[in-house]
Amino acid sequence: MNAKGILDQLMKQAGGQSNASGGGGFDAQQLVKGLSSQFGGNSGKDGASSGGFDVKSLLGGGAMGALIGSKRGRKMGGKALKYGAIAGVGVLAWKAWQNRQAGGDAAQEGAPIDDLDGRAQEQRSLEILQAMIMAARADGHIDEAERSQISEQIEALGADAELQAWVERQFQAPLDAEALAQQADSPQAAREIYLASVAIIDDQNPMERAWLDQLAAALGLDAEMSAELERQAVGATQG
Repeated sequence: MNAKGILDQLMKQAGGQSNASGGGGFDAQQLVKGLSSQFGGNSGKDGASSGGFDVKSLLGGGAMGALIGSKRGRKMGGKALKYGAIAGVGVLAWKAWQNRQAGGDAAQEGAPIDDLDGRAQEQRSLEILQAMIMAARADGHIDEAERSQISEQIEALGADAELQAWVERQFQAPLDAEALAQQADSPQAAREIYLASVAIIDDQNPMERAWLDQLAAALGLDAEMSAELERQAVGATQG
């Protein structure tokens, strides 16, 4: 599989950089401007409001736009700015540990995804991709058409046949926080999985907030660390 290559492109989209195929990316200023003019509109199908608010357009299209734009009925608000955290998930998760640790041993924490290589980096990439897909499914509103669009956008990024089949399995698998958490091989991996989920989740939606709480518990993250990771996600794009 080429999970790391796909995740790299999603990170670029989340960070506002166009990928090689011109898929676009996350533009915080455009999003804020759109929210300012459209805030309060009633969300409709595919993330568009009755006032013309189009999540996918504001997120620049591409796989990130498809993934986030699939969450119909979402109240966007300032929470939308969390998506930029995907671009620096490893660094931000490590920073959260640094902010919360009290004389802990860094060697016991595990390495950020950017410091891994080979199979270890590929496995971490799969974990983060799985976390993002599960977070997008948490409200139960991804229909067959939206699922197909997300798969097509990921395929357009260059996913090989093995990864495409893996993505399809993630849409079919039960939402299982324990199973996802069991894949984390270190505290750093756990923090990255949670942060990637936070970036996708609308924590004002009770179903999505419940998923996030289940995941934090399964990953063994205490309330202080969970809150710090959420602060990192919000602050990532607000600067």
